[in-house]
Amino acid sequence: MKHLLRKSVAALLSLLARMIVRKYKPKIVAVTGNVGKTTTKDAIFSVLEAGRHVRKSEKSFNSEIGIPLAIIGAHNPWWNIAKWFGVFVQGLSLIIFKHPYPVWLVLEVGVDRPGDMKRITSWLRPNIVVVTRIADIPVHIEYFGSRDALIAEKQYLVKALKEQGLLLVNKDDEDAYAMRKLFSGQVLSYGFHEGASVQADYCKPFFDEHGKPVGTVFKVAYDNHTIEVKLYGTLGMGAAYAILPALTIGAASNMHVEEMLSALGTHTFPPGRMRLLDGIKNSLIIDDSYNASPVAVLNALTTLGALPCKGRKIVVLGDMLELGKYSAEEHKRAGTLVAKAADRLMVVGFRAQGIAAGALSCGMSKKVISYFDGSREAGKQLKIELQEGDMVLIKGSQAMRMERAVEEVMAHPELKEMLLVRQDPQWQKIR
Repeated sequence: MKHLLRKSVAALLSLLARMIVRKYKPKIVAVTGNVGKTTTKDAIFSVLEAGRHVRKSEKSFNSEIGIPLAIIGAHNPWWNIAKWFGVFVQGLSLIIFKHPYPVWLVLEVGVDRPGDMKRITSWLRPNIVVVTRIADIPVHIEYFGSRDALIAEKQYLVKALKEQGLLLVNKDDEDAYAMRKLFSGQVLSYGFHEGASVQADYCKPFFDEHGKPVGTVFKVAYDNHTIEVKLYGTLGMGAAYAILPALTIGAASNMHVEEMLSALGTHTFPPGRMRLLDGIKNSLIIDDSYNASPVAVLNALTTLGALPCKGRKIVVLGDMLELGKYSAEEHKRAGTLVAKAADRLMVVGFRAQGIAAGALSCGMSKKVISYFDGSREAGKQLKIELQEGDMVLIKGSQAMRMERAVEEVMAHPELKEMLLVRQDPQWQKIR
């Protein structure tokens, strides 16, 4: 019954969204890929928002329901029937009457199962498409027959791009870069590899006067410009990969360098994406609790391993879900990376036992590895163990709710609704 209701709601929302787009003709930026969609979408929004009426997808809502809601400008009512009625009235009002409407829409477009992208692109025609990293083992691959099938599903968005539009692809990802061949119009690339239209040079943390990491800095070269970008409150190359397409789109929209840098100066990365949080006992938390995939775990552990630390480096890792036949191998491989980057490992979930096995196989002592059924339990133990100067990386798939471990050890839990992911009432009801 719920499935039928969801399909009916999605069909009606799509019809309303199509009519709204046809009436107001906003420019649409659509972001897809398997790594970094939300951070990229948010960065693009921050740059384009300067002096313009711009709207973005809410949080990481990127489905056949989430995208029309963004076009209508409504929040997700979840299972509140009265609020759904309000959404439909709001959509009809936009169609019947003339309302102020965004000049730009920045939409995140994801796929969970075969057919998702094909349905969305049956009516969505973007002006700009951004393809982020695909990765060797993409998330959600469990529901596709093969990696190629998942990539083929993503390609529908490129094929839906308007003829006079712009395709922006990650040059550092072979499969994302290959999608440039699907579009005959203007194509630009971004990344760290030589030859990218917008190229980053180095990406490293910067520190405060006490030697504590406070953000990420990198250089960007494009159109005979070289600029330095400083991002506060986040670490890792993922931050750079989010900012590069935002700068590219800004430049393509004839924005001045100073205008873009000013916008990025106040940009805040979404919760749970390599966010730096103060921990109890003067520790530091790297909160990467939003989700987990093999490439994201690799990036997080590489970043942690390269950081100077006065105390211990502790990793709390939960299951990586939706990996299908790759699950056992990728969990073990993550463990081999932990052994090189950390002094202490805490794993959460059945699959994460493979992470512990991988760490043991690379020489990590049994004495510094612990197993937990739930993230809250791991967080409580971490709360006991933490010492001054320790650095903690916390990460896992959405269903593992690793933000609960973060909550146990963050210095300011009273700010959790602002700083942590999945703090809205609907998520809080899930135990």
